[in-house]
Amino acid sequence: MGGSKFWARGRDREQASETADGGLAVALTAMDRCDRCGAQAYVRVLLSNGLELLFCAHHNRQHSPALTKIAVDIHDETDRLARPAA
Repeated sequence: MGGSKFWARGRDREQASETADGGLAVALTAMDRCDRCGAQAYVRVLLSNGLELLFCAHHNRQHSPALTKIAVDIHDETDRLARPAA
């Protein structure tokens, strides 16, 4: 299970994008919830042990200094918050 290909495993989603390492990052949806507060998740963090954490934008900002030290990969979609809904 290498890189962000882990996220695509077992997920039946239409929206996906290629990551820098050539893996597949499945887009977060409204069903993905923050592990801290239950709000919509905009950030997925993959840890070296294969676990993934989901965070809202607020908790991502709060925990990002520590997460960048331990994460294998961080898939950040917080830019979606600045764009108008289609």
